[in-house]
Amino acid sequence: MTPQSIALIRASWAKFKPLAEPAAQRFYDRLFVLYPETKPLFQEDMTEQRRKLMAMLDTAVDALDNLDAVLPALLDLGAQHACYGVTGPDYDKVADALLWTLSQELGTDFTPDVQAAWSEVYAALADAMRVGAAGHFTT
Repeated sequence: MTPQSIALIRASWAKFKPLAEPAAQRFYDRLFVLYPETKPLFQEDMTEQRRKLMAMLDTAVDALDNLDAVLPALLDLGAQHACYGVTGPDYDKVADALLWTLSQELGTDFTPDVQAAWSEVYAALADAMRVGAAGHFTT
């Protein structure tokens, strides 16, 4: 990631983070409307699931300068998700819902450059999780 992309993500996250709780609700609502087949993949309490999503994003934003530092956790998370029945195409569905949620919460601050930066970081995170899922890698 370029320093400009990192700066865009961090600036947008600073605006988004105070809205994390309702944004997480909005994210899952959108995911389940667009892709109702994903709903059975979530058997946990959705309050906890929403908290975990925002915590993972917060960790990723904090690690943007060195995503390799969170690679073991991402590999493990991917393996866990595979055990829940998550498949490769599900990551694209999450990307759709995440980018939509960011656009809704950030409004005009969700510029094409911000969208591209978030798409890039999400792709990196999802790719690592797919690798973990493929090998059911655990740390």
